[in-house]
Amino acid sequence: MSGLIEDYALIGDMQTAALVGRDGSIDWLCLPHFDSPACFAALLGDEQNGNWWMRPANGEPRATRRRYRQETLILETEWDTPEGTVRVIDFMPPRGGAPHIVRIVEGVAGTVRMQTALRLRFDYGNVVPWIHRSGTELVAIAGPDAVWMSSPVPLEGHNFVHDATFTVSAGQRVPFVMTWHPSQVEESDHLDAEKALSRTERFWRQWVDQCTYEGQYRDAVVRSLITLKALTYRPSGGIVAAPTTSLPEEIGGVRNWDYRYCWLRDATITLEALIRSGYTDEAQAWREWLVRAVAGEPQHMQIMYGVRGERRLAEWEADWLPGYENSRPVRIGNAAVGQYQLDVYGEVMDVLHLARRSGLHGGEHVWGLQRSLVNYLEWCWDEPDEGLWEVRGPRQHFVHSKVMAWVAADRAVRMIEDFGKEGPIERWRALRDTIHAEVCEYGFDSKRNTFTQYYGSKELDAALLLIPEVGFLPYDDPRVIGTIEATREDLMVDGFVMRYRTDREGTADHLPGDEGAFLACSFWMANALLSIGREKEAGELFERLLALRNDVGLLAEEWDVKNNRQVGNFPQAFSHVPLVTTALNLSHHNGHRRGPDPAEGAAGTED
Repeated sequence: MSGLIEDYALIGDMQTAALVGRDGSIDWLCLPHFDSPACFAALLGDEQNGNWWMRPANGEPRATRRRYRQETLILETEWDTPEGTVRVIDFMPPRGGAPHIVRIVEGVAGTVRMQTALRLRFDYGNVVPWIHRSGTELVAIAGPDAVWMSSPVPLEGHNFVHDATFTVSAGQRVPFVMTWHPSQVEESDHLDAEKALSRTERFWRQWVDQCTYEGQYRDAVVRSLITLKALTYRPSGGIVAAPTTSLPEEIGGVRNWDYRYCWLRDATITLEALIRSGYTDEAQAWREWLVRAVAGEPQHMQIMYGVRGERRLAEWEADWLPGYENSRPVRIGNAAVGQYQLDVYGEVMDVLHLARRSGLHGGEHVWGLQRSLVNYLEWCWDEPDEGLWEVRGPRQHFVHSKVMAWVAADRAVRMIEDFGKEGPIERWRALRDTIHAEVCEYGFDSKRNTFTQYYGSKELDAALLLIPEVGFLPYDDPRVIGTIEATREDLMVDGFVMRYRTDREGTADHLPGDEGAFLACSFWMANALLSIGREKEAGELFERLLALRNDVGLLAEEWDVKNNRQVGNFPQAFSHVPLVTTALNLSHHNGHRRGPDPAEGAAGTED
């Protein structure tokens, strides 16, 4: 059985990632890329679906302690046993060729007897590979996949598992290196584990040195930035929402989605967090991925894409997997890719305006793309859509979607006003004014003094907290303050913010079951409270959110307020990015040094 979601730590090489449990078991790994089929899928089933564990032969399987080596993605897990103390060092070297997982067993004190067991199961735990030896290496092959295992410890096979028992004494280090290749490759890349460890540590330390933030939350910010970097597909610059699929939003429920893709709506907050933290190269790569991905006719723009910009992400169910804690179905791909979500036009226009304002210059083709998007938006903005939260019920006139349509028109106008771009400014100003007036008339409940989830609805939506953030109304507007207050009263449960209420007839969700508190929404609330002068409440909420991180500083998508545990895909970029921006805002308010604000970025000259 897999562990609690918060029992896992992340290692990765910026093309894929693995989850390592507190018991020393790697229970999730897709090779060679984030969206490839998993070869370890015990996370969504049991060990028969593939895992690789390493732990002392005697004593408690659960580690005594673990940590990331300071400001790196190198995981160190330690066990204290009656025989002594042992450490397992897990990492994936930044990829220069084939992907590798390296595990170094280090004796700390005494002499400890260790055990390891490797169960490779390709195609999400569905295919048992043919395994043979090539010299001193173990080779597993099935279809297009081949995995090579190299170690001075020989692994013996029986009952479709390869295992070994060995001892390690104080000062001794025993390496294991697992390498993936296409199956037609007849020989593995040979990796020196110790040299790879030194290179990996140097890479992460040099990368972290670029961080400009030195405020009171530096440790949390740096860990979140490292996590965000680990979720970046380095060849393209795309950033996946999470490295996992189908970790449930409700244990035992059906709200299980594949998050190993890149969402456009993450673009603006990600770019802002990167720029303000000093990572302009990553921000530039993300912006360029975005421009490549959305290229084409604006009516065919999608809400999400594959890490390389793929458009076809068909959803299907891996029915041989029982799901995490029996949460079925296990979904591969994401049918939301075909949804119509009006807000993405605003997201794209906003991120491109932010990039331009921050000094990330783009060619004239970028402005051509923006013009096409706004021209199309003129014809489609008043249509209902599935909205920010990708509801699988009837389309509605979601207020957040309309606000983001306003953002698209506003940023187009500002590109002309601020940077001298050419376009029909009067027509776009009129579009902006029309959308604004309609939202204020049909999306606002004057009796309750709050904006609502969609036109005519009585329900609220945490995304409404972003209304002042995007400039639709100022923070001191009574309607904004009323919306913040109404959201606190209606959507906060045990001090955390739900996206919307799933337990009422008026919800647009149309899915059975419940879900946890969406962590990004709680960070939005902290920012909103800070911006209306309620600094103490904002700081307290932020501290509560920081306390939800696991022992190595990672957050899933949601917090289960009933069972006090993390739920949803893990680790989740959409939780870590607003953690960074909220920390920056709080530190700025308190007078701590921070990175440059995007609003203060160099405007530059005409591209």
